[in-house]
Amino acid sequence: MKYYAHTGIREDRSDWQLLTDHLENTAALAAERAAPLGLRAAADMAGLFHDFGKYDPAFDRVLSGEKLRVDHSTAGAALLHARTPAGLRPISEVIGYAILGHHAGLPDRHGADSSMERRLDAFRDPIAPEISAAASPDFGPVARELAELMRPASCGFDLSVAARMVFSCLVDADFRDTESFYAGLNGTRPDRDWPALADLLPEWRDAFDAHMAGFRQNGRINRLRAEILIHVRQAAAMAPGLFTLTVPTGGGKTLASLGFALDHAARYGHRRIIFAIPYTSIIDQTAAIFRGLFGDAVLEHHSAIDDERTDPERKDKLRLAMEDWAAPLVVTTNVQFFESLFAARPSRCRKLHNIAGSVIVLDEAQALPRKLLMPALRMIDTLCAHYGCSVVLCTATQPAFDSRQLKQGGLPLEGRELAPDPVRLAYELRRAGIVQGGEMDDAALIEALRDTPQGMVIVNSRGHALDLFNAAKAEELEGLVHLTTRQYPVHRRAILEEIRARLKSGVPCRLIATSLIEAGVDLSFPKGWRAEAGLDSCVHSPEWVQRILTAGCETGLRPADLVRLHRNQIGKTPQGRRIRIRTNKRKRTATIPIAPAMVALINATPVDRMLILVSDRGRAMTGRHASDRPALLAKQGGADTRSSRV
Repeated sequence: MKYYAHTGIREDRSDWQLLTDHLENTAALAAERAAPLGLRAAADMAGLFHDFGKYDPAFDRVLSGEKLRVDHSTAGAALLHARTPAGLRPISEVIGYAILGHHAGLPDRHGADSSMERRLDAFRDPIAPEISAAASPDFGPVARELAELMRPASCGFDLSVAARMVFSCLVDADFRDTESFYAGLNGTRPDRDWPALADLLPEWRDAFDAHMAGFRQNGRINRLRAEILIHVRQAAAMAPGLFTLTVPTGGGKTLASLGFALDHAARYGHRRIIFAIPYTSIIDQTAAIFRGLFGDAVLEHHSAIDDERTDPERKDKLRLAMEDWAAPLVVTTNVQFFESLFAARPSRCRKLHNIAGSVIVLDEAQALPRKLLMPALRMIDTLCAHYGCSVVLCTATQPAFDSRQLKQGGLPLEGRELAPDPVRLAYELRRAGIVQGGEMDDAALIEALRDTPQGMVIVNSRGHALDLFNAAKAEELEGLVHLTTRQYPVHRRAILEEIRARLKSGVPCRLIATSLIEAGVDLSFPKGWRAEAGLDSCVHSPEWVQRILTAGCETGLRPADLVRLHRNQIGKTPQGRRIRIRTNKRKRTATIPIAPAMVALINATPVDRMLILVSDRGRAMTGRHASDRPALLAKQGGADTRSSRV
């Protein structure tokens, strides 16, 4: 009896795909994808057994048109489970997860009826014994591969990532062979061809050099940007792995990180470059910059893509590329990136094997969600340790991810900073003058805008922004612009272009917006007002404000005590480093453990400064000065603006 994997057009079955052909093709494609990951044997085995259940005679009846439900994805996992020696059971489970989930998604280990345990326990083998007997899986090569990818301190997590990589290779190979078979029947050929990054790098690096040479080198800020770029590109020679890039807003960190990625990939042979950005509000401008440099070899993948701007002939190619991220340069969101790493759905995980071997730039790294931080950091570490990735944590406000600060789950970041002297850069790139605005109602804000031809007001809700905009409109203020996430991305892009044109030409431009505008959007107003926001919305405030907020949250001290915090009050105890300070209000000595974020703050304090917290001018503060968080921000350049009241 002949067994088939997929039907054709002809009733005599002469154009149907034989099951053996599909299994062998899928195994070869999966092994090809897994070879750079060190998982060739594992992916090959998964491919050979993924559709083993199609040897069930009932499946042939399904292909003939009968409405039967036949589970064809359990048989292969069950056979491997039964054949695995007792000491190698984790191997069959790694392969089994991929086989069981290649249609429905990765199953849980136990629990629901769809779990691995329940499915294997309930399986009753309908396949002819001689077919099963002819299968002879060799677990030795798979065991050796998996052993190479497990570290003693994290073998469980490492094994789970290896299982996901095998799953990704299998799912992509299965899709591609099935697609190829039906494309052959239909006389079509999907356009999935992308040039290799290695072939593009000489041209791309020349284009990047020409672009950067076009920037003026005069002025203090431009000289700093040039210094940062040179230093970062020189650091591209460092061994692959984890990096930080700590550059304040306005320092050119996006282009500097791109320069690093190009040079690092050229030196160490990375297969692609991936930029992951937390906000869709800025992903457009980043992708536009890259397309301007490198043309159509850039893939933009996020939920707010505007298809209307895409050449109709390229839509299908881009849609296909979003499935597997085969493009040499990918610009995406954190959501897309981390869902590909952790999701169970085949469509999400399909691209995972193409993340391996990449230079990954995580822009605004401090925006990683706290409740997901530990698994995200472990995955980043594993990608670098086992799968040939280099990851750049890129931000103006570097979070405490270093293992010296974050003792449980931190990353080995010591000596991996790409920027030249981040503390000095934070001081030299400080571009905002800050004054206290106090309480301001909408009428006061409108009057302030009336006297400011080019200015912005940032409030905390879309409703408030709309109400304020309508009130200002009723007062007939000229050049009013309203910008929030209520607008569609295509409309926001048009509004941002209008704002840039107004600012450049010097005509009135009075923007009323939400915090959307603070997410790295490239605009520069001479003056702005910012409503009070929570700490998580203040991460881009001037450094001296960030330090006050961090110290207050980490120690629980009042501002009057914080301003007196001195190096001499920090010492070692048998329980670790502690702050010992006599509080003003209760006149008692408080002993406070030093949390990782506070350690980072202390370590970032210049060694010649005894006071931990100082004002924007580097001077001692009063308690009142420290408690009056910024309200009115007079912007001079591109720094983000924040305040505490409006």
